[in-house]
Amino acid sequence: MTAERFVADPYGPPGSRMYRTGDLCRVDAHDVLHYLGRGDSQVKLRGYRIELGEIEALLAGHADVTVAAATVRGEGAEQRLVAYLVTTAELPDAVLRAHLAGRLPGYMVPDVFVRLPELPLNRSGKTDRSRLPDPRRRGRC
Repeated sequence: MTAERFVADPYGPPGSRMYRTGDLCRVDAHDVLHYLGRGDSQVKLRGYRIELGEIEALLAGHADVTVAAATVRGEGAEQRLVAYLVTTAELPDAVLRAHLAGRLPGYMVPDVFVRLPELPLNRSGKTDRSRLPDPRRRGRC
């Protein structure tokens, strides 16, 4: 993992390294960097760094959850951690929270759980997060 993050610095002296943060940027014609987002599924919510893949893996580890996706919805102080689930049985939110609470810190337990018949997929078969429904429109937030 260290070798993935500390890579050879093409701009520094021979043997020097630079840190690959996971942030994606682009440089415009005026040499200004523009932040485009993250290259992984790490988000920052209320000052905490959260790895969405960790939440998704733990949810999918529940016997009655087929697949799960997590994301942050809302703006500013209204941001909420939302989990989208495909389940094989009725699972109350309290059961899901208890399942996660023993394995994750409180700030990583989703505020809202949305059940879907299936998660939207893109052409390559991965979850299309841009097509996940707004939980407020589903009466869940």
